[in-house]
Amino acid sequence: MEKRKLVIIGSGPAAYTAAIYAARANIAPLVYEGFYSGPSGGQLMTTTEVENYPGFPEGIMGPDLMMNFRKQAEKFGTSFLSEDVKSLKLEGHPFYVQGSKTSVETYAIIVATGATANRLDVPGAREGELWQKGVTACAVCDGAAPIFRGKDLYVIGGGDTAVEEAIFLTKFGKKVYLVHRRDHLRASKIMSERALNHPKIEVLWNQVLVEVKGDQIVRSVILENVATKEKIEREAGGVFFAIGHTPNTAFLQGQIALLGNGYIDVKAGTSYTSKEGVFAAGDVQDHVYRQAVTAAGSGCMAALDAERWLSEKGWISG
Repeated sequence: MEKRKLVIIGSGPAAYTAAIYAARANIAPLVYEGFYSGPSGGQLMTTTEVENYPGFPEGIMGPDLMMNFRKQAEKFGTSFLSEDVKSLKLEGHPFYVQGSKTSVETYAIIVATGATANRLDVPGAREGELWQKGVTACAVCDGAAPIFRGKDLYVIGGGDTAVEEAIFLTKFGKKVYLVHRRDHLRASKIMSERALNHPKIEVLWNQVLVEVKGDQIVRSVILENVATKEKIEREAGGVFFAIGHTPNTAFLQGQIALLGNGYIDVKAGTSYTSKEGVFAAGDVQDHVYRQAVTAAGSGCMAALDAERWLSEKGWISG
């Protein structure tokens, strides 16, 4: 069986940045990039123009940015497998990685599998419809895009994240509607008060989104009253899901400590997990920032941590 010094699981800014740093350190990492049969490159592969990644003043398409990351990692000697990781065995060293086709042994692992944004499965909001054409799950990432400016925008959710995103969108939209299925917000008292007192935010109580309509971009939404079942169509320029994320950690099968919300627990200021030799980077361990640039930064940290750990153990020359 093939044996590697370092395996990186996942794709996207964290995984590819970790690969770049590890490859430049002559560790020759192997990346399993086809995680959960999703697109190689992570969430940015379904994003159109990225305007907030440093170094691209004119913006760059999400897939182009990720392909640049990947090419740079490949240039320095990273190997890639476009397949899923089904399971890990972490009892001792070397670890055992079971892919959908290929299995390897490795001394260190970086988990960079990201998190999946939760969104409602309603007509118009699905892949191939208006997803990323005015429907998104990240206001901070996408809210400043020209298609949202001066439009009526709809945020779906009622927690702190939904309120934060609604407030952020008031910088760009004409009016922001917070759509919540209950008659009170789940957000903290201070955040709820900010939303209720903001002149550009209106909360639509007891409402659920049942359809998004449009052509090339979002044009309207259909909302349903949860009590009366009455439906109403409203003009809309954008729909933002703010109903949480699910970290991609199921394949770990309880072998690494997780936080209460399911994200990987890392030692503060590092990428070290509860399992010696296993490191975590990107959104799989970050439930606060969830940005491409922070994911890339944590990927760098994970590669440096892994390199130092491997050197200390004598598995690579320091």
